[in-house]
Amino acid sequence: MQAVYIESHGGPEVLTLGDRPEPLIQPNEVKVRVRATSLNRLDLYTRAGDRGLQREFPPPLILGGDCAGEVVEAGDQVAGLKTGDRVVVNPKLTCQQCPACLAGQDDLCPRPTFLGSARDGSYAELVSVPASNAHVIGDGVTYEQAAAVPTTFLPVWNMLVRRIRLRPWETVLVLSASAGVGTAAIQVAKNVIGARVIATTSTAEKAAMARELGADEVINYNEEDITQRVNELTGGAGVDAVVDHVGADFFSKAIRALRPGGRYGICGATTGLRTELHLGQLFSRQVEIYGVFMGTKEDMREIVEMLNRGTISPAIHRVFPLAEAAEAHRTMEATNFFGKLVLTV
Repeated sequence: MQAVYIESHGGPEVLTLGDRPEPLIQPNEVKVRVRATSLNRLDLYTRAGDRGLQREFPPPLILGGDCAGEVVEAGDQVAGLKTGDRVVVNPKLTCQQCPACLAGQDDLCPRPTFLGSARDGSYAELVSVPASNAHVIGDGVTYEQAAAVPTTFLPVWNMLVRRIRLRPWETVLVLSASAGVGTAAIQVAKNVIGARVIATTSTAEKAAMARELGADEVINYNEEDITQRVNELTGGAGVDAVVDHVGADFFSKAIRALRPGGRYGICGATTGLRTELHLGQLFSRQVEIYGVFMGTKEDMREIVEMLNRGTISPAIHRVFPLAEAAEAHRTMEATNFFGKLVLTV
């Protein structure tokens, strides 16, 4: 089969398009004919060997996690899926045996792995995954839309719906509205929950797109101070919750924008892993901080239900053919995009 893989760490130039063996399946797995796969920062970190993702070569590694396509083969222990089903794949694989997994808290599994980093992924014509990680999508959902969902909507759903429990009468601050997680957070907060959304971004063009997606107010952080502008927009009260997938660059301003008793959720740190936290303000203002890493299989089931109903629709900036995976990586590194980057296979 055709696939894009790496045989060493490095820049986009190490991505190789060529033939790789078709994946085999275990009795509890399905083989999926990949139609679309979306890019995530994890793809870039794995390719470069950054953030603890160095590995030994050979063997080569096929990148890619989030994907959608059709089931072409099912193991003999698989129930609920059949050949021809259109599915979207949750790329986080869990052991299904630990106490957390057995309790339905598989986001807390101590032994998670990811497609495209721990095992061959979805930059390929075929991929094999546990059947529990494949969810049927409706005929009205395109493969590109479905592939853009998992790694952006899972942490947002975990954060806003299950952990922070955002309410319709509350206000949430979404950092970096143009990124995949930011666009997902706007939709979940507005379309699913019905809350007021204040978003941040870097240009007037991106601000307009964020408003079209559902943001009520948008702060251009290159022209306005986030904390000050939030205070103006909330009459000095501050926001009830923050969605942070950015990390160091905006943490201090965003946490000061919270009201007393506010909730801060963080699921990424693309601008840096280290920041300062004023512990006195943390306890005196009774702020809650939630660290979120993807979500549960039940979260994914609920998200796909919203996708199939049309309640959420991922923002897609550009679609590339698989052969242009290197160009897609360069586009992601340049950060001048709004929404998700997708490869079609």
